[in-house]
Amino acid sequence: MTFAERVASIQSSSGSFLCVGLDIDPAKLPGHLKNHAEPVLEFNRSIIDATKDLVCAYKPNLAFYEAMGENGWRILRETLRMIPKTVLTIGDGKRGDIGNTAAQYARALFDDLGFDSVTLNPYMGFDSVDPFLKNPEKGVFLLALTSNEGSRDFQRLKVGTMPLYEKVVRAAKKWNASNNIGLVVGATHPRELKRIRSLVPTMPILIPGVGSQGGDLAASMRDGGNAEGFLAIINASRSILYASSGTDFAAAARAEASRMRDHMQLIAQTEERAKKKR
Repeated sequence: MTFAERVASIQSSSGSFLCVGLDIDPAKLPGHLKNHAEPVLEFNRSIIDATKDLVCAYKPNLAFYEAMGENGWRILRETLRMIPKTVLTIGDGKRGDIGNTAAQYARALFDDLGFDSVTLNPYMGFDSVDPFLKNPEKGVFLLALTSNEGSRDFQRLKVGTMPLYEKVVRAAKKWNASNNIGLVVGATHPRELKRIRSLVPTMPILIPGVGSQGGDLAASMRDGGNAEGFLAIINASRSILYASSGTDFAAAARAEASRMRDHMQLIAQTEERAKKKR
């Protein structure tokens, strides 16, 4: 099974398009966990236990674990062990370097840590991406058009007659021989998301920015999915993780994840009915 096929299979069986970003800031943990022997690990365990039946993926952002030093790497490993094998894991490190260095990053993220997929910055070209593509069951998400305000600085610059992000999309399509490349496209760019999906009808698209960043969830679901309604992975982090700062944080996280999952299902069902009427 290729990576793209696995994404569709997980979404079909789980009925979910939701990815929870495990971007854990120790300063934002509920107060009652501060005296716990393992506050970050206990927080992650509680969030995963509360939401694992509601999601298709978890996306730990490596920076939050690297910032905790040696202990952070241990916490990351133990967190990955808690995630069911039926749920996709995305190592969000946005790596991107020359070929021999990229090969070591691939070994670290895929072979050592065991992530199912990773995010990559394709700025250095194909040789910086190629080492991550060797196993068709392992996926990469290339940054195309990100959700942050600074995405305008470079990603929208015209290269000939098209913006740079579209050059990236078209290159990714050429490189996708093993059907294991996806793209990162922010929910804050709904018009461009629709255009990108038309260019890559069979690629998974990781869509951040629908929570605290205010992206359009309905447009992300409607325009981010493939013809069958799958392959849009909608990420939310802070809006779920920090839904409550009290002892009920896990229950609040579940309630917000459930609300988002149900809303996505409703949008998908509405879109499917609309397609049948056309």
